[in-house]
Amino acid sequence: MIRLGALAVGLLFVLNVLWGAVQPREAEAPNMAEELHKHPKQMVWAHNGPGNLGIFGTFDRAQLQRGFQVYKEVCSACHSINRVAFRDLADLGYTEAQIKTIAAEYEVATIDSNGEPTTRKATGADKFPLVYANEAAARAAQNGANPPDLSLMTKARHDGVNYVYSLLTGYSDDVPKGWNKPETSYYNPYFHSINIAMPPPLAADGQVTYADGTAATTDQYAKDVTAFLTWTAEPKLENRKETGVAVILFLIIMTGLGYLSYRKVWADVKKA
Repeated sequence: MIRLGALAVGLLFVLNVLWGAVQPREAEAPNMAEELHKHPKQMVWAHNGPGNLGIFGTFDRAQLQRGFQVYKEVCSACHSINRVAFRDLADLGYTEAQIKTIAAEYEVATIDSNGEPTTRKATGADKFPLVYANEAAARAAQNGANPPDLSLMTKARHDGVNYVYSLLTGYSDDVPKGWNKPETSYYNPYFHSINIAMPPPLAADGQVTYADGTAATTDQYAKDVTAFLTWTAEPKLENRKETGVAVILFLIIMTGLGYLSYRKVWADVKKA
């Protein structure tokens, strides 16, 4: 009797499994965030070279200087570039005197002769100081958000250069119906979670005045500061490309010489 009961239970279990296997599955509820999320806009950048192929391109120094100005006047209020030293700005075309002037606008932590913590004016050898002393201080000042350091941002995100530009220009007040946006967040479909705590940093044309007469528009600001952040993430980009081109030319020449040597060495053998 016990065996019959066990057999019945087993058969019932098998039938349930088979029934579940043949039943059509309910369609998964669509993820609204995935539907709203947009891939970065594909832009043409000077450092990517002709055809945006990533070779032979060089940075536009004037654009880098404008981008640094946008960072300094807008982004530096919340975001650091702590991996960049002031003397590195020489790569942007700034003179030693200009670098000293820029560095002197910042204070860096140091220790005085009595061993007490104090501050001093930065020099060219110093790195750009942190905006906040630590993460706790950053979150306390930014309503719980922690503004990331921007030094390597274009390398830290997929398609980072286009991502940064798209994020800066992607804010919208037209929130899709049904999307839950907290009052403390902003709608930006290029951000991974759609809701972003950072207010639109480039709020209006004319926010930054360029000395070289370049159009002072939010789109131009976004392009310039994105180019600057590309440089901060890879300041030796141009050197790497030059080395790569030289290596490729060397390999082509050596391949040609190797082939000619092969023809010369084996010529008599082939005739025989």
